Amino acid sequence: MTSSGKGRLFRRKDGKYLIYLPKDLAEDSMFPFKTETSVRVKVSFEIGGKTLTIEKYKEPQ
Repeated sequence: MTSSGKGRLFRRKDGKYLIYLPKDLAEDSMFPFKTETSVRVKVSFEIGGKTLTIEKYKEPQ
């Protein structure tokens, strides 16, 4: 079971940012996101903090 891994955040030439996750992490049976193509996520952080939080995006009711 893999619950952590070394990924990468980088900026593309078109100005978009991407986060790459290690394959072993993303394909682990306990990984919280199950998808074959893509999944919408909410990304947040606390000002001054060093932690990035990624959650499944929930449409506003």
